[in-house]
Amino acid sequence: MLRAAFAAVILALAALPVAAVPVAELVAEKARDSFGPELPEDADFRITLQSAGISEAELISAFWMDRATGQFLANAVRADGGVTRLQGLAILTLEVPVPLRKMMPGEMLREADLQMVELPYARLGSFALTDSARLIGKEVKRMLPRGRPIMAQSVAEPLVIARGDKVSIEFDDGRLALSAPGRALGDAHRGQEVRVVNLVSNALVTGIARADGRVEIIR
Repeated sequence: MLRAAFAAVILALAALPVAAVPVAELVAEKARDSFGPELPEDADFRITLQSAGISEAELISAFWMDRATGQFLANAVRADGGVTRLQGLAILTLEVPVPLRKMMPGEMLREADLQMVELPYARLGSFALTDSARLIGKEVKRMLPRGRPIMAQSVAEPLVIARGDKVSIEFDDGRLALSAPGRALGDAHRGQEVRVVNLVSNALVTGIARADGRVEIIR
């Protein structure tokens, strides 16, 4: 009896009408499927329909898309069982941080300098930075236009040591602590290796740049 009751429930559910869904949502779902694992995280699609004739459908029975241009063709199945041909654009977009003003080399990026805007993914390029949290505190190396994506090569960690700076060379292994004056032979940001000359022994050493002009020697 339980098997018969279960079968009756399945048949009853199958007889229920499928809820209609906005065609833009159905097209966006198919567009996401066409990208598969290559779809960037947090990306979305901006759907533009050309003379669709319908606003809702039960499903998409066929779908073709040119990923380079976003042009698509689709067959939408209506509630009455008929099929309507859809065409339009499914543009892949991504929210990215852009400067609120023109920023010049030497300036430091702050949270107040950035806003998130939705842009076509095809316009971003492989070097565009998409995580605003990773930009805060970076130093501008190349002029940043207002409202344009920020390229990785246009920003960098701020320098804590510049070539020619006097530094403190420090070594501490827990048993022995030594320090000596030195001069940097190159630029370095925090955590970067830098070569320095020991002004006492005139020896060249390589250490890790720390804050306040310190260079830590690590064996």
